[in-house]
Amino acid sequence: MKKGLVLKSTGSWYTVKTDDGEVLNCKIKGKLRTFDFKSTNPVAVGDRVEIEMADEQTGVITDISERKNYLIRKASNLSKQTHIIAANVDQALLVVTLAFPETPFEFIDRFLAGAEAYRIPVVIVINKTDLYEDTLAELIGEVHEIYEPIGYQVIETSAKNGKNLDTFKSLIDGKVSVLSGNSGVGKSSLINAVYPEIELKVGKISNYHLKGKHTTTFAEMIELPAGGYLIDTPGIKGFGMTNMDKEEIYHFFPEIFRYAASCQYNNCLHIEEPNCAVKAAVEKGEINAGRYYSYLSILNDEQSKYR
Repeated sequence: MKKGLVLKSTGSWYTVKTDDGEVLNCKIKGKLRTFDFKSTNPVAVGDRVEIEMADEQTGVITDISERKNYLIRKASNLSKQTHIIAANVDQALLVVTLAFPETPFEFIDRFLAGAEAYRIPVVIVINKTDLYEDTLAELIGEVHEIYEPIGYQVIETSAKNGKNLDTFKSLIDGKVSVLSGNSGVGKSSLINAVYPEIELKVGKISNYHLKGKHTTTFAEMIELPAGGYLIDTPGIKGFGMTNMDKEEIYHFFPEIFRYAASCQYNNCLHIEEPNCAVKAAVEKGEINAGRYYSYLSILNDEQSKYR
């Protein structure tokens, strides 16, 4: 019996680095213990697993250690199921662009809420800042104004001119980090600029709709030269809140959660209830209106399946 870390998943095969340094191709045992929610992938990148050797070069994953946290999204082809993006991570770096392509603020809010739900700290990385002028430069300030007061670190980067690459490198060295964001925001270019020896595949922006083509097919855990791991994930679509009661969702918006303590009703959903401290704070500008509408969007998402 060996123990190890899942570095890569290709759907049916898993790359596992054992505690004694071996790298093995593994499959899953037929009756593998799974966790208490439906997932399309019972084993995820970042999982600690036990394996039995099938032969000298391949193994069979027989058990998964309890996860300290994980990030999930809705499965792309099965709306009732989820897909685990990564497990046992120290932080998520959400790379966004304000244009070329544009990352919607609602996408940012959904990602942050999902990370809050699973106790994963997030750093917001505004990339491609060398392309921003005038109105877009003002939007950068808006991102700082919205997210920093509620506890999120925001940094500005450019792989092209090297802006804050030293800060970005210091964030990922020695930690297990998920690198996330929509396709085309420059995740791979950032890593290539910091660690050229890793040589992540870099995709070109599709002219059609100015959206990025997917350049990463499967999640993969990449060992960093200075220590730590980076989990590069496919472009995320449909990232949302799953497996939770709708009454819980406001807990994952820190500023809404703070004001909710003053609402008249303990089960207030902050929609139409009387004496709602959250709605009053929105009207006064103490809670950002866009954040509040993102909360309502998640709450009213017809495709979300609550318990």
